[in-house]
Amino acid sequence: MRNAVVAALAAVSFLFNFVAPAQAQEDDAVIQDGSTVSIEYTLKLADGSTADTNVGGEPLVYVQGEKQILPALEEKLLGMKAEETREVTLEPEQGYGPVQPEGIQTVPLDIIPEDARHEGARLVGQGAQGEPIHAMVKEVKEDSAVVDLNHPLAGEVLHFDIKVVKVE
Repeated sequence: MRNAVVAALAAVSFLFNFVAPAQAQEDDAVIQDGSTVSIEYTLKLADGSTADTNVGGEPLVYVQGEKQILPALEEKLLGMKAEETREVTLEPEQGYGPVQPEGIQTVPLDIIPEDARHEGARLVGQGAQGEPIHAMVKEVKEDSAVVDLNHPLAGEVLHFDIKVVKVE
């Protein structure tokens, strides 16, 4: 009987020595190129308004180094571990770029759907290769509309509050 207890304790010890380090290694994983990373984030603009957040919802999952998120943000997250938090500020050039004046165009009013003929309306069209093109109506005139084809966050300083949920 004593031999059975000793054998059982040895087996548990044996398993613990092999399983526990593997768990510790996963918990110590740091973000590096190729890592699958899960994050919670809140994106705020310079005026303090919240532009986007996933806190309280599903984490954003991306592969580090695959340019699935802003490259400058990826760079700032390198080396972080699960449960770490960081505040990251990106200038417009690091985010969605400056507002491009050529992205603001005047178009005939009849190409704008009637229900979108008001300031702030968002439109989605198709480019030459079938890619989606997003625009916002800036102004409606008698027979034309001014639309902005820039990214909605172009020209904005982006403030991220990031929490790393998981690194694999």
